[in-house]
Amino acid sequence: MSSFEQSIVISSTARGEQPLLAIPREEFARFHEATARSLRGYLVRVTGSPSLAEDLAQEAYLRLLRSGLAPDATHEHRRNYLFRIATNLSTDHFRSGPAGEELPDHVPEPTTPPDAGRQTDIQRALGEVSHHDRALLWLAYVEQWSHREIAEVVSVKESSIRGLLLRARHRLGAILEKKGLRP
Repeated sequence: MSSFEQSIVISSTARGEQPLLAIPREEFARFHEATARSLRGYLVRVTGSPSLAEDLAQEAYLRLLRSGLAPDATHEHRRNYLFRIATNLSTDHFRSGPAGEELPDHVPEPTTPPDAGRQTDIQRALGEVSHHDRALLWLAYVEQWSHREIAEVVSVKESSIRGLLLRARHRLGAILEKKGLRP
């Protein structure tokens, strides 16, 4: 049993609940292994905080396990549902913060090699767009998800994604242009 699974079992039983794994442990371990890195990367980029991202990721897995999602759900369906939970958790976190706490204006960038200047500039600019735009752009261009998958995660109609991405790209482009990074 992984340390993550142990923490879920311990957390559940400490509250008097039954362990949550509705799917076989081995299957959950494979699912966790396949999704944890991209989920944490997504949450770090969306929230700007590695420690908050870790907390939200664990809560997202916990809620996924509590959700009653059918044990025979496909990997893609579980993954999309997990990201939807994580997106909602990050949105709720910033909505419920003290005095309407918003995302920080600047999202700290991950450590990058010195020759990655352009990538760092784009990361900085991405840190300046809204939480929603950052989520859309990350899922579309980093995770390479389809419009249908993104729509499931951000809870909008699939037909809206194209326009939302277009506007998010334009806002990011305006930031890059202000920094002199766009032709």
